[in-house]
Amino acid sequence: MIKILLLSAGLLFISTLYDFKVPSLDGSTIDFSKYKGKKVLIVNTASECGYTPQYADLEKLYEAHKSSLVIVGFPANNFGGQEPGTNTEIKEFCKKNYGVTFPMAGKVSVKGDDIHPLFKWLTTKSENGVMDAEIKWNFTKFLLDEKGKLIAVFPSKVNPNSEEITKYLN
Repeated sequence: MIKILLLSAGLLFISTLYDFKVPSLDGSTIDFSKYKGKKVLIVNTASECGYTPQYADLEKLYEAHKSSLVIVGFPANNFGGQEPGTNTEIKEFCKKNYGVTFPMAGKVSVKGDDIHPLFKWLTTKSENGVMDAEIKWNFTKFLLDEKGKLIAVFPSKVNPNSEEITKYLN
């Protein structure tokens, strides 16, 4: 019983981005500890959203900065049912329509009672140590520095290649 409680307590406390591992769209594992030393842009995505064309802009940003930046997309169906597909369907859609080569996680929930632990960490100051943030729609972007610390959050309307984001990359 004590071991179970300690294990549970340990799983609830995640101090940095690098403690997270998540399934990818293809079933492999995305281990954020592999990204130490790079900035990381985490984006909740959807295939049937007005902001879906940002996939192309995210890919351009990734190609331009991939030596120092990793983008990780997280498909989510939390807003308007705009990501109804399976992981396989989402992977095919992203590749075929936008040529996405940056890592894509498996479909998750980014808010509500079933929020994925990474998004709870990203949106809760008591967990990330920096700020509270609200995800109001698809394509909210979280930028983390080379040490895995959250440095900025951008709403859906901010284009990935905008000065608001690129000023942190140059």
